[in-house]
Amino acid sequence: MRTGILGGTFNPPHYGHLHAAKQVKQALNLDKVLFIPTNLPPHKKMPKGSANTHQRCEMIKLMLDGLDWAELSMIEIERGGSSYTIDTLRELNDKKIYGELFFLMGTDMLMTLDTGWREPEEICKICTLAVVARGLGEQTILQKKAQFLKEKYNAKISLIKSDVIEISSTEIRNGQKLSEMLPKTVLDYIRKNRLYMDLTEKN
Repeated sequence: MRTGILGGTFNPPHYGHLHAAKQVKQALNLDKVLFIPTNLPPHKKMPKGSANTHQRCEMIKLMLDGLDWAELSMIEIERGGSSYTIDTLRELNDKKIYGELFFLMGTDMLMTLDTGWREPEEICKICTLAVVARGLGEQTILQKKAQFLKEKYNAKISLIKSDVIEISSTEIRNGQKLSEMLPKTVLDYIRKNRLYMDLTEKN
């Protein structure tokens, strides 16, 4: 069993999340990818007007509907408190049902792993870091950082070369190109529940 882990606020979930998961799944031959919404982000506040926890989970369910390889995990929400990656990895590893763990991350996350994350060495012991570049031309800087982390923590790192979809949840909350960035079911849910008021008024 090879399981990918994709965490985030998913506020809202969008095609960028789904695309990254698909690329890593294919590149690393994963059996499953867990989409794990944070309960409370430890390093930032949720923006004003954000969807609540239930709504974020409902939107993830809608986005993943029909994908037998993708699954919503409530592990961080059920645990409560601030959501730290190391706690989630330990809990998933202890369950012994997910097999080998692969933590999906972007360039910025890898670059700050050793300086801004809790227990980075333990993270590297428990999982393989599956890194997808968020922008073009980042392979050189990623390779240098990956080599540094391998030497410092004996980290297992896979750099995923893929085409990039430049999407951010902030752009969506600002009402930009919604039909291009969101599955129709998610967009319909946002409009029905009048989430992100600026978004629904502009579109």
